Amino acid sequence: MSNIVIATRESRLALWQAQHVQALLQERGHIVSLLGLTTTGDQILDRTLSKVGGKGLFVKELELALEEGRADIAVHSLKDVPMDLPEGFVLACVLEREDPRDALVSPRFESLDALPQGAVVGTSSLRRMALLRALRPDLRIEPLRGNLDTRLRKLDEGQYDAIVLAAAGLKRLGLESRIRVAFDADTMLPAAGQGALGIEVRADRKDLIELLGPLAHQGDWLSTAAERAVSRAMGGSCSMPLAAHARWQADGALRIDAAWGDPEGNVPLVRVHALASVGDFAQADALGEHAAALLRAGGAH
Repeated sequence: MSNIVIATRESRLALWQAQHVQALLQERGHIVSLLGLTTTGDQILDRTLSKVGGKGLFVKELELALEEGRADIAVHSLKDVPMDLPEGFVLACVLEREDPRDALVSPRFESLDALPQGAVVGTSSLRRMALLRALRPDLRIEPLRGNLDTRLRKLDEGQYDAIVLAAAGLKRLGLESRIRVAFDADTMLPAAGQGALGIEVRADRKDLIELLGPLAHQGDWLSTAAERAVSRAMGGSCSMPLAAHARWQADGALRIDAAWGDPEGNVPLVRVHALASVGDFAQADALGEHAAALLRAGGAH
């Protein structure tokens, strides 16, 4: 039995995620407490992440707490975790994934097709902008920052006709009824790691890596590793309009789909897929790197 402190952001969704891991560890007999922290990414709400330093802004303060020994583990939404962790930190495990799809949320319109010409859609994700512009070039896509509750409030105040959010976050907070439609993953290809939770620790904490092992979902860890390898090979950060989504096939192979586009819609969307037998992280990385090479060959940069 161990005493474990979890570092977490203080948004409602981040706290749900940390409490979920807390409950899993408590079931195994550990004593677990939370250390809530406000990150730089939570404080800067007037600019898109791609302009202020990327998604790493959501994890730096948590990593500092690990480094200083104030916390033992940090629970992250995996799509917020930079593709290359700072030296001295590792992902100890990736948990079973929730729904990886994007969701359209709108008080008045039941689908993307139902939105009138020139409707205002909110998102600050360059990936979502590029995919939305490929589907509906007539829409007005406006920036949308803030935690999940803030985004929904802005929608309800009438600032947008619709917004696009991760289905996983809405489901985790019991807000599934707000989803008008969950996009087919082939139509709106998800971000690398979307819907998955990752647990970060200091690399020298072998005790924690061993203790967290049973929480890992190996299939989802391998598939998200392949997705993250695409992003890493493309120099991936949130300043890149990149989608990557891997799915296990009936025959046991892993198929990865990836897309790269222009948020302004000036360049056609580049879409590729690759398939391989994947049994370990080296093979997952190789599959992701192959998909990235196909994207570059198709004109992505």
